[in-house]
Amino acid sequence: MHMKNFMIFSLALMISAMACAQPQHKASPHDTVSSKGITVTYGRPYKKGREIFGKLEPFGKVYRLGADEATQITFASDYSFGGKVVKAGTYTLFAIPNQKTWTLILNAQLGQWGAFKYDQYKNKDVLRVDLPVNTLPATVEQLTIRFTAESMIIEWDKTQVVVPVRAAVK
Repeated sequence: MHMKNFMIFSLALMISAMACAQPQHKASPHDTVSSKGITVTYGRPYKKGREIFGKLEPFGKVYRLGADEATQITFASDYSFGGKVVKAGTYTLFAIPNQKTWTLILNAQLGQWGAFKYDQYKNKDVLRVDLPVNTLPATVEQLTIRFTAESMIIEWDKTQVVVPVRAAVK
């Protein structure tokens, strides 16, 4: 009987160890991009033939601006973000997509998974900025956030939103 219990225990221990050793795969690749004191970490979902804005991501609804965990943005110093001053720090970055404008939101509650509990933390919004939507001539297959000298650019499908960014004047 002791040998049988030992074998069951050993088998359970091996299965448990193998399960713990499996890497945790996320649904989409993740990326971190930086420029001049701003760092963005986000999941990069693919279009995969889907209609993104207005269908997969409904118009007028808070979107995590990526996949998996909500997108995180860090400012090394005070910045002007879309024409509004934001203090140095790390924030969760959300978007409310619409056909002609997007509202970008910086929220002080870190560690959110998606936007599922956003309403619970919306009182922690530190900034909201409305920006126009540009329609791209070609499809961008994978959600991309990139920087130019004076902008943070969000592109996916045929949608582009340009956020003017610059160090805040003190």
